[in-house]
Amino acid sequence: MSATPPPVARPLRISRPGAWYHVTARGIERRGIFTSERDRKHWLELMPEFQDRFGLVLHAYVLMDNHFHLLVETPEPLLSAAMQWLQTSYSMWFNRKHDRAGPLFQGRYKAVVLEPEGWALAVSRYVHLNPIRIIGLGQSKSDRRAARVGLSPAPNREVVRERLRRLREYRWSSYRAYIGVESAPPWLTCGRVLSLAGSRTAAEGQQRYGKFIEEAVREGLQETPWEHLIGQVALGTRPWWQKLRARLSGTAREQPQWKAVRPRASWESVVAEVSRVRGLPWDEFKVKRGDWGRDLAFYLGRRECGLTLRQLGEHAGGVDYATVSAAIKRTAQRAQHERKLMKLMNTLSSNLKFET
Repeated sequence: MSATPPPVARPLRISRPGAWYHVTARGIERRGIFTSERDRKHWLELMPEFQDRFGLVLHAYVLMDNHFHLLVETPEPLLSAAMQWLQTSYSMWFNRKHDRAGPLFQGRYKAVVLEPEGWALAVSRYVHLNPIRIIGLGQSKSDRRAARVGLSPAPNREVVRERLRRLREYRWSSYRAYIGVESAPPWLTCGRVLSLAGSRTAAEGQQRYGKFIEEAVREGLQETPWEHLIGQVALGTRPWWQKLRARLSGTAREQPQWKAVRPRASWESVVAEVSRVRGLPWDEFKVKRGDWGRDLAFYLGRRECGLTLRQLGEHAGGVDYATVSAAIKRTAQRAQHERKLMKLMNTLSSNLKFET
């Protein structure tokens, strides 16, 4: 009798009624999925049926050459079915028109569920700024990485002027409808996001929103919402996330991302347990390079709390991430050969308290 095959890893999908999502899909091998104005128009022509079939609320969108972004709300939990229909419908049309065969998109879409009150405004800004994230305008990925660490100068007036011109004239996003340059189509809802900008009237909302977006262009804003992701799948406050997380189900074998969203142990409980077995307060050994107690705390903080190397270093008074990484590897290697240490690690892990 043949052995049961292992489950196939798949991305964690959070499907909830009334949820908001940032959705994106990219062309296979980063190839173009919109190669002409007609391609883009056809995609927009699918939006009324996309909305009517599945009851979705489309809050923002942008079409780039090889990918697209959507900000959508799902009164009913039908995002997966809706995206399958959209990608299949567009792919079939595109393949017929361009006399091609095979998949058009790079796998399935990616979706991040978000708390609208805290993140819809920022995510809509990210969506609408996509047309100026290009090399010629100093906004490519490498440009933005350099700016975040202070290695690039502030944009000059000519560059800012060109960024604003491209942003305002770009026809394949919802930004022009948001600032009142053109009318919003019936399938696009701008009011909810505009209200988050703190306006009382539609005209005021358009004005405030445009200022919100274009100040970021002038100031060269480099931060993105994705720097605050929870487990690569969610954006929101702790109370919102805890409520959502309690309704999720899954396994780490089938969905590796589940490890990142399951309840985590608190760092305070790691410090308490390690200090207890170490026989010293944390403050006395956190600065000792190579101390087994500090190494063990780093290991547990990484495995049980899900903390980054940088966060662990900050908890130890500013230790650089390379030192933290070396300490974790050292502890893991020791545990493979020292049964006593492995037993201690398992005991401490079982004693840790979850975050509340």
